[in-house]
Amino acid sequence: MTVQLGDRPMLDPQVALRPERFGALAYHFGNRRLSFLKHPDLVTVVRSLDGRTTVDEAFDTAGVEERRRPAFLRALATLTDSGILTVEGDRAA
Repeated sequence: MTVQLGDRPMLDPQVALRPERFGALAYHFGNRRLSFLKHPDLVTVVRSLDGRTTVDEAFDTAGVEERRRPAFLRALATLTDSGILTVEGDRAA
């Protein structure tokens, strides 16, 4: 799935994040998938996604520079594909 700046994803309720030196481990208790969040900035973004905050707002809050955003969008898409993040409802207008 492609994640767009206007999307309002959230951490799936069945996911636990465990802080690590490199970022965090995300474990989904429902599908038993383990994902590595390999940068503290990505962890900050994921933690701020609450289903109301857009991806763009999360990037701004975390101070993610424009040049880094495409890589972060790919990472968020991977986390969505694995069920770590969910996007409910329609995309933001």
